[in-house]
Amino acid sequence: MRIVIQRVSEASVTIDGAFKSSIQQGLLVLAGFESDDSQEDIDWTIKKILQLRIFNDTLGVMNLSVKDIDGEILAVSQFTLHAKTKKGNRPSYINAAPPEIAIPLYNRFVDSLSQNLGKPVGTGEFGAMMMVKLINDGPVTIIIDSKNKDL
Repeated sequence: MRIVIQRVSEASVTIDGAFKSSIQQGLLVLAGFESDDSQEDIDWTIKKILQLRIFNDTLGVMNLSVKDIDGEILAVSQFTLHAKTKKGNRPSYINAAPPEIAIPLYNRFVDSLSQNLGKPVGTGEFGAMMMVKLINDGPVTIIIDSKNKDL
């Protein structure tokens, strides 16, 4: 499971011009799944997301988590996070989980993230062409991969 976390002052998703979801201060989480991802990958990733100290304290030091600031989360599925670009100029997505595997993983991820955050998590729509707007606060952008925990 690979995710990109962006600290935002606001973010939203629209699909075909229709509003889907929005958040204020918090995290935009782009999530990509592989076929061999498991509940262990989801649990480890959620723990990291909720414990990352990437919000400023009163001294301006990144020392607070999204839970500490009572922030919101918008979780958007994004298979392109598993793009392979080694050969040629057209990315290969062979490592991205197919929908029949990725959709249940994404739903479990969102449900568990919401449960652990203690409030609803905003979402996109799996497989839809989404327009994601955000104001990256900082900017702060972090990549986490459950298969490469050294990142």
